[in-house]
Amino acid sequence: MSNKNATVIELFISLKNKDRKNKDKIVLDMYGILEDKYYNKELDRSILITSMDSYILAKENGIDVKYGSLGENILIDLNPYDLNFGDKLQIGEVILEITQNCTICNSLAKVNPNLPKVLKTDRGIFARTFKAGTIQKDDKVTILKN
Repeated sequence: MSNKNATVIELFISLKNKDRKNKDKIVLDMYGILEDKYYNKELDRSILITSMDSYILAKENGIDVKYGSLGENILIDLNPYDLNFGDKLQIGEVILEITQNCTICNSLAKVNPNLPKVLKTDRGIFARTFKAGTIQKDDKVTILKN
């Protein structure tokens, strides 16, 4: 897995009314992403990172969805799905610790009925904040192996 020139493509927060908001930057502390409806809830599931590969896989299966539709907070152009729990990603000044794979939920079926089956192991990974700070679009992404 190469992380040469890996970057943040898009950033999103979830709002209390279930809408998603695209952001140029997000601020994280030890409880998650400020302004996000999941802030200070389940810390091991507070940040969802998705790869562009997930959108490519969906498109290859005839499902064209817009960025943010998978519920991610951070969309990157690196596939992190083979990272182990405890591995870390540095994104800009922030360090995130991988906590678990993202399981498929019913909300994906609302986007497209076939999406849960297509992305069963490729929706994303959850992380928690290890070092707080700000993440911006185009920030560099680096894998820090555990």
